[in-house]
Formats: sequence, C-alpha cells, structure tokens
Amino acid sequence: MPSPLHPDQRRFPLHIHISVMFTFLLLLTGVVLGIFNYRQTTQIILSSSEKLFNRIEQDVRLDLHRTYQPIRHLLSLLADNPATEAPDLEQRLALLKPFSQSLKDNPDLASLYLGYGNGDFFMVRPLRTGALKTLVKAPEMAAYQVWSIEHPGSGQIRSQSMFFDQNLALISRQDNPDETYDPRTRAWFSSARSERDQITTEPYLFFSTHNVGTTLARRSGEHAVMGADLTLAELSATLAEHVVTPSTEIVLFDAQGNAIAYPDSSKLIVDDQTARLTKAADLSPTLAALLTSPAEVNRLNAAGRQWIVARSSIQEGGPQGLQLALLVPEDELLVDAYRMRWQGALITLATLLLCLPMGWLTSRILVKPLRALVQEADAIRSFDFNFPPSRRSPVLEVDQLSVSMARMKDTLASFFQITDSLSAETRFAPLLQRVLFETVKIGQAQAGLLYLRESDDDRVEPHALVINGSSQALPSFAIQGHTPQDPQSPQWMQQLSNANNVVTSLGFEEAGDLQKVLLALECPRVHLIGIRLHNRHNETVGLLILLLTDSGTQDDLEKLRPDRIAFLQAVSGAAAVSIESQRLQAKQKQLLDSFIQLLAGAIDAKSPYTGGHCQRVPELTLMLAQAAAASQDPAFSSYRPTEDEWEALHIAAWLHDCGKVTTPEYVVDKATKLETLNDRIHEIRTRFEVLKRDAWINYWQAITRGGDEQHLAQLRNANLAALDDDFAFIARCNLGSEAMAEADLQRLNTIAQRTWTRTLDDRLGVSWEENRRQARTPAPTLPVSEPLLADKPEHLLERADSELIPADNPWGFKLDVPRYKYNRGELYNLSITRGTLTREERYIINHHMVQTILMLRHLPFPGHLNNIAEIAGGHHEKMDGTGYPKRLKREDMSLPARMMAIADIFEALTAADRPYKKAKSLSEALGIMATMCRDAHIDAELFGLFINDEVYLQYAKRFLDPRQIDAVDPSSLLIKAGLMA
Repeated sequence: MPSPLHPDQRRFPLHIHISVMFTFLLLLTGVVLGIFNYRQTTQIILSSSEKLFNRIEQDVRLDLHRTYQPIRHLLSLLADNPATEAPDLEQRLALLKPFSQSLKDNPDLASLYLGYGNGDFFMVRPLRTGALKTLVKAPEMAAYQVWSIEHPGSGQIRSQSMFFDQNLALISRQDNPDETYDPRTRAWFSSARSERDQITTEPYLFFSTHNVGTTLARRSGEHAVMGADLTLAELSATLAEHVVTPSTEIVLFDAQGNAIAYPDSSKLIVDDQTARLTKAADLSPTLAALLTSPAEVNRLNAAGRQWIVARSSIQEGGPQGLQLALLVPEDELLVDAYRMRWQGALITLATLLLCLPMGWLTSRILVKPLRALVQEADAIRSFDFNFPPSRRSPVLEVDQLSVSMARMKDTLASFFQITDSLSAETRFAPLLQRVLFETVKIGQAQAGLLYLRESDDDRVEPHALVINGSSQALPSFAIQGHTPQDPQSPQWMQQLSNANNVVTSLGFEEAGDLQKVLLALECPRVHLIGIRLHNRHNETVGLLILLLTDSGTQDDLEKLRPDRIAFLQAVSGAAAVSIESQRLQAKQKQLLDSFIQLLAGAIDAKSPYTGGHCQRVPELTLMLAQAAAASQDPAFSSYRPTEDEWEALHIAAWLHDCGKVTTPEYVVDKATKLETLNDRIHEIRTRFEVLKRDAWINYWQAITRGGDEQHLAQLRNANLAALDDDFAFIARCNLGSEAMAEADLQRLNTIAQRTWTRTLDDRLGVSWEENRRQARTPAPTLPVSEPLLADKPEHLLERADSELIPADNPWGFKLDVPRYKYNRGELYNLSITRGTLTREERYIINHHMVQTILMLRHLPFPGHLNNIAEIAGGHHEKMDGTGYPKRLKREDMSLPARMMAIADIFEALTAADRPYKKAKSLSEALGIMATMCRDAHIDAELFGLFINDEVYLQYAKRFLDPRQIDAVDPSSLLIKAGLMA
C-alpha cells in the first residue's frame, strides 16, 4: 500500500489526464451528436411524411369534391327544368341546349340522361373523341349524340340516335331496332326513385368508353330520374403528382377492392373476355400485403423492404365511399438521414484527429494556472482557522500555500470576533452603529456612512454616520437619499448598482452632499470605499461607505489593497445578514401583530353588540401596565417589564377573548329570555291570539244558543283583558331588564297552566334532530290541549361527552358543567331571575375562557411568550378564588393577568354596544368596581393605582361618550373599596 505521505510514481501527470478526458469527451460528444442528429432528422422526415400523407389525402378529397360537387349542383338545376317531364322526343329536345352547355362546361361529364317510369330514355352524350364517334357510328362533324327510347301507346318501342354539330344543328338520324335497354332495370334509376336526395353509384367501367366513372342521379318530377355519367380519369393524374419516391405505391379503391385511380392508369382495366376494373391488390405485391394487413398499422414489411404506410377513408365516390392507400419505402424516404449520419461520423472523426494535438497542448497550458491558486487561497482565508501551521516545503507552490494559510489565521480570528459581536446584538439601531464602528475600525477609515433600503423600491436612505470615532447626527450634514440607478445620483453610487464594491477618490467638488463630511474631516480629498450590502437572494439591503483621508503616501495604497477590500466585503456580508435578519424578525412581528388584530377584529365583528371590545381592552391594559411600570409604589417596584414582557402583554391583551370564535352569536347577543336565532315571544303571542279568537268564538256560540248578550259580552271583555294583561306581563318578563320577584314567578307559573288547543302535528316540517328529541315521548292524539308556556322534552339538548371537562383535567379547569347543553323550555327561560341567560347559556359564554386557554397553549410561541395563555386566560378569575375557569386566587395570578381582569370589567361596564344593558357612566362603573374590590373580586392594589393615577380618565377621554364622563370622587371610591379608612 503506497504511503499517503509520498506520491505514487505510477500516477500520471495532470496534463495526461486532461488530454485523455478531452479526447474522450470529444469522441463522446461526436457520437452523441451524430446519434441525436440522425434521430432528429429521421423524426423530422417521418413527421414531414405524415404531414405529406395528410396533404395527399386532402388533395384527393378536394379533387373528388371538385369532381362531384359541380355535377350535383348541375343535376339540382336541370332536374327542375319543365322539359324533363315532356311526353315525347320532340318536346324533350328542348333539353339539348342546356344539356350540351353543361357537358361543355364539365369536361369530366360523359353524358346526361333521363329515365322515365314508362321505360322512356333520353340521353345527350358529347362526342369528344374519334374512337367514340366510330363506336356510335356518328358522322365526322357530329359533336353530340342524342339517344332516345320511347314507348308509345301502340306498344312498339322506338329507339333512335340523333347527331348534332357544335351549333346543335341536326346532322343525321338513325334508328336502333331491337333495342333492349330499359332504364328501369338500372341500379341508378331504382336507387334514385327510392331516395329523395341525389345518389351516387359505386365507380364502374363505362361500357361504351372503357373509362372509369360513376353515375350521379336524382328524381326529376314524379316519374323521371335524371342521371349523369362522370369520368374519374383525373384522379389517376392527381395520384401521379403525389408519388413521393420512385417506388411509392398509391391507389384509390372502392369497398369491393376495385382500383379507381392509380398513377399508371393503364393498369386500371383488365381486358380479358370482358372489360372490368382491376383489383387494387392485383396492382402490386406491396399493395396486396397492405390490404390484407390490419387497418391500424403504419409500418409494413413486404417484398424485402420496410414500408411506411397510410390508409384513410373518403366519404365521396359512392354509397360506401372510397379508400386511399399509400406506401413509401423507408430506405428511399430516409436516404437523406442516412447520408447525414455517415457525413456526421466522418466529420466527427476528422475533428477528433485534428483536436488531439490541440488537446495535448491545451492541457499543458491549463496546468500552469494552478500556481494562481496560492493567491486565491490567500483571498479566501476563512477556511484554515482550526488547523495548525503547516511545515515549510521545498516545493515552491506548497511552501507559498503554507505561508498563505498562516496569514489567514489572523484574518479569520478578526472576522469571527466581529461576526460574533454582530450576531449578539438584538436591537436594530445599536446593530447599525456596531456595524459601522467595526467596519470603520477594520478599514482604518476616518469616516463611515451607512445607507439602507427602506421599501420595495431601490431608493436608499442614510441611517448612521461616524466621523473620527464618534457617531454624528445625520440632519446636521444634510445627507440625502438616492436611487443608485438614477443618473442624478453620485457616480460612485451608480457604479455600486452594478458591482459589489467600488474604490475611488473624491475631491471636494465631486463630493456632492458629502461635502460637509469632508469639511468635518478637514480634508479636501478622500478615498471612498463603497460596498453593496446584499442578502442571500442577492437583493440590495444597503450601502456601506468608508472615507479615508488622502495623504498622498504609500500607506493609502496599502489600505486600498484588494485583499483588504475583500475582507471588508466579507465582514459587510455578515453585517448584511444580521441587518436582514433583524428586519425579517421585525416584519414577522408586524405580521403576527396584524394577524392578532385581525382575529380580534373578526371576533368583534362577529357580534354587532360587542364590536370594539377586543380592541379597547388592550388599550386599557397597556395604560394600566404603563402606570404600574412608572409607579414608585412598593407594590409595583419590581414591575419593570422588558421588551419581551411588553410584547407578551400586548399579544395576550389582543387575544384575551379569542375563544369567543367558538361561542354562538345568538347566545352572546341574547337580548331577551326567549331569543335563540329568533325571539320565540312571537310563538307565545300567536297562542294568545288563538285564545282571544277562542273567546270570541265562545261568545258567538253562546249567543246562538240564546244566552244573554250583555252578560256574555262582559265575560268576553273580561277574558280578553285578562289575556292582554297576561301577555303584557310575559313580554315584560322576556325583556329581563328587571329582577324577577317571587310573586312574578308565581304569576308566571299560574299563566303557564292555562291551556290552548293544538290541532296540527308539531312533528311535521322540523329537522331530523328535533324529531329525534320529540321521539322521547309518544305523539299525542290530535286535537290536544297544551300549556300556554311549555317546557317540553324536545327543549332539552344533550351535551356530547367530548364537551365534558373531567375533574382531573391537565389544564386545571374548575367549571360546573350543566347536564344539558341547552334548555329552551319556555317557562324555564322566562323564569330567569336576573338577565336573559340560562345557566346553560351562561356556561357556554364562560366556556370561551377554556377555549382561549386551549387555543393559546396550542400556538407555538417562542420561549419569552410562554406566559401569554396565563395572562389572557385569567381576566375572569377573582381574587377570592370564585372566578372561572380555574378558580385562581390572587397569589396564583401574575400582575399582568390581574390587570387584564380590571381592564375587561371596566370596558364591559362602560361599553355602549351591549343589548342587555345601558352603558354605565364613569362614576357608576367605578362604584361597581369599588364594590367588587371590597368583595375581593378584583386586585385592590391595582384598583388603587387605577384610581390614583386616573387611568380611568385617560381611557374615558379616548373611548367614552362625553355624556358618560361625569364627576368622580376618588376618596369616596377608595373608602368604598376598603382601601382608605
């Protein structure tokens, strides 16, 4: 095993490794590029061929469309000609002129004809070729043949041919004895007679001309069918134009496999015993292989070659349409790709041979800059701080590196000392001063200036100035903010917008708004070192400017050495991180504070009757805390909150009622005893209305039975007055504005015993949950007599087990949980002796403190905010231990928690937005609180501070209606509270 202290002689020099790697990479690049180019070229050609196939298909479709569509329009026009319904030849000859013009305008049209239901036939055929004239025995000058078949009433069929010249002058006439042609036996005639629209026959071979064509026909009137023979010879010419390569095969064929069009049109007709269309599979072996393969294949191996194929269906050309097949040999299609592949290989090989000596020479040159790594190591000194000095080496480069590493230690020690001091500073303003003082000291500068970017734009503003070792007030020097990219900014600042540092010299005239700094330095010229402070995202945080007096000596150049600038920049980078971290923490605190205030505002907005409560209580808490912190009273001498404690109090005060998000609004806002989501007094009013109607009904029934009208009227009026009086009493009870006396409760129970008759099923149209509660008792038989004020089983809503609080709960909650979650009994609610809330509803409201504590305990507050839940969760506790939710005593509560209790009570008493009470005046509220102080419900010392320092008055002037602010006698309040004799 070779020793790690000595080099292994079997190792190769670095330039050999570089040359081999260079050659291998070049070869690999050539191969990869060759394969890539071949694949891309192949893909492009194949993609282009697919587009070409689509274009060929489109051209064939368009050709067919152009061939068929004019003939269809022509038949539609000619079919409406009155002459088509003429009974004999002489009258039918009126069609000769339009027919001949149509045949002249459409060269592909072989003939136009009419077949009649009685067997008559009338055809006009253009004689365009001599062969056709010979076939039909036409005169030399003949241009058109008219073939007529008539069936006169005598039963003798008359068939004749008439020949006309170009001017439609009759040249000759000849009879056709023994005529057997009957249009009624032809498929075009029968198909057209059975269809309302035009029909197109399958392509076939015209008997007379041996041209490939098809017949288009449509009904003309009631008894005639007009037909047109259309030649398809131009389709073969169209296919011939789209032969991609010499061996390309392309054919158009019908549903029976007959070839309709082929580039070599002479192969379309087989003329053995009878002329017929060639089968597409017989044209070539490759076409036969394609037609016997599945329709979805796009590649085919046939005749020893690989073919790229395409098949498509065309709706034109007959009832079943036509098929287009195209085959292109892959070797012919990709001939350019093959050529480019071999050319690329040859070029790569030639390049490799040329580059081998160049690579060798280049590798030898690249080894030389390794000596420059010594200077680079000297510039990045921060990586050798923990290692001992290395031994001197006889190798020059290694020896230089060891010396450089030794020099780095001092730099690292200084750097870590500065960064430690910067990271230890937690306040923003002192941090800026520390950054500036440390960098001025390192740079041996006489003055330093720090600019910071304040907002999202690029403008930087001055924040700190140091001259000759002491901090200076910025306004005295009139230093302005600038945008670095602005052409009006100083030149050195513009340069900093595109660089991390700038070193330049400034004379007095060039100093701009730094002239007063130069005057303070008593120096007409300075050296300026500008460093851009940026964060980890390379965003500009600020600019650090150092000013060194220009002494004109060599020492100036020593202070401006690149390595010193680099060190300053490294220190400035740590400073920028500290500044950015401080700002981020400040923004996070702002975000948290905004979120807390947003939540408090949402809680207040949840109920229009408590709006502003969560926002006013923090203000009052802060006022009381400031008074305690400033008090010289021995009771508060130890209360001198730190910034962290102020922050905790601030957050706790804003979140003291966050649990209210779980409290239903209709419970918090319950203005009357019978109110839930609506006030159920209206149901009781309706029952009283029913009883009053019953009184009138009883009155009229008694009249009809012959009773004394005057006596009955007195009884009726007395009954109505009693009902009105009873309902008015119930309505007053519902308001809950007065305490219920025992006599009132007895009268309420007496009224509740009155009955009314219900005839409708009260289990219809209600929720399934209420039906489930009603099912506790059997449904009565209707009509049923019920109490006027009912406490029914369905009025009792059970409490879920998950809402119960065990006695040994880990949070220390001590609340008496009512059996039912809600008791909505009418008599039960109206019997509330004070206020509008039942015991169950009072528990729901009190339970918001449980939710507040649980919610705050689940939030991941940092360590210095761990007491937020304790401060926020204690404002309903009493000093004698009778409060909720934990029944804490004074000694169990922190001072901020006791402050919260006083702030919450005072705000609640003076709030003008509660539905169940009027806002108290200042003297009334303080009087109530004095009584609570005497009863040990609130902290006595804090209440004394609240009165003596007039915290109540400070709050009242900001938040209360001026009409609430009345005269207050502090002495009498303190006596009433038991704080003075």
